[in-house]
Amino acid sequence: MKPSVSVIIPTWNRINVLPRALHSVCYQTTKPDEIIVVDDGSTDGTAEMIRSDYPQVSLLVQDNAGVSTARNTGISVSKCTWIAFLDSDDEWLPKKLEKQLKYIEENPEAVLVHTDEIWIRNGVRVNSMKKHEKSGGWIFDNCLPLCVISPSSAMIKKTLFAEIGMFDASLEVCEDYDLWLRICSKYPVHYLEEKLIVKYGGHEDQLSSKHWGMDRFRIHALEKIISEGDLSKKDNLSAVKLLVEKAEIIALGAEKRDKHELAGTYRKIAKRYTRKLVV
Repeated sequence: MKPSVSVIIPTWNRINVLPRALHSVCYQTTKPDEIIVVDDGSTDGTAEMIRSDYPQVSLLVQDNAGVSTARNTGISVSKCTWIAFLDSDDEWLPKKLEKQLKYIEENPEAVLVHTDEIWIRNGVRVNSMKKHEKSGGWIFDNCLPLCVISPSSAMIKKTLFAEIGMFDASLEVCEDYDLWLRICSKYPVHYLEEKLIVKYGGHEDQLSSKHWGMDRFRIHALEKIISEGDLSKKDNLSAVKLLVEKAEIIALGAEKRDKHELAGTYRKIAKRYTRKLVV
C-alpha cells in the first residue's frame, strides 16, 4: 500500500510565524494527504486566520492543554498511515516529504524516519553542536543525554503509537525525549542525512526557555522507562547510569539556587538508582 501522510501542527498564540510553517507544507513538491492544525487555546486570532487563509487545513480547536495533548489530539483524528509533525515555529524545505516518502517506499520496514536540519537562532544561521548530531540505527544510547530527533523532521508510522503510546501529557517539556526513548528502545530509526527542515530558536515563547533544569523532566522519563522493565540489560544499565548522573547535577544546581528540599529529593533519587548499579 502506498504510504499516506497526515501533517500535524500544534500551535498556541503563534499567528506571527504559523503562516510560514503552513506555507512550507502547502508548497511541498509532494503534497500531504491531510494537514491538521490543533489550536491549543490561542487567543491571538489563529483559528480565524486559518479558516480565512487556509481552507484546505483541518482545524481543531481545544482549550489550552499543552503541546503533548495537542499532538495526541491530531494523532487520534488522523486518517493516514504516516504521521509527520511540524512545530508551528519551524518550516520544511520543499522536498522534505518527497524524499522521506521515497525512502519509506524503498525501506518498508521503517517505522520512524527523520532528517538533518538547519538551525536559525535569533535570525542567524548557526552550526549545531556535536551533542545534537543526528544519526540512524539503534540509537537508544545516543537518545539518553538529550533529544536527538527533532519532532519537525520525524515521520512516524501511525500504528507505532498503538504499540508504544502517544506523547506523555504530564510532561511540560521533554515530551519528545520521552517518546524517542520508548521508540528507540524497541526499533532502529532511519535517517536521511539531508537538511530538510529549518528550526528557529531564541524566541521568548520557546518552552525550553521557560524551565530551569530541563533534566528534571528527562529524569522523569528515564524513571518511567526503567520502571517498565522492557529495556535490554545493556540499555537498562546505560539508562540507570545516566539517571544517577543527571540527578546529581540537578541536586547541585538546586543547592546553588537555595532549593534545598528539591536538592534533597534528587539526591535521594541518585542514591536509590546507584544501588541498582551495584546489585
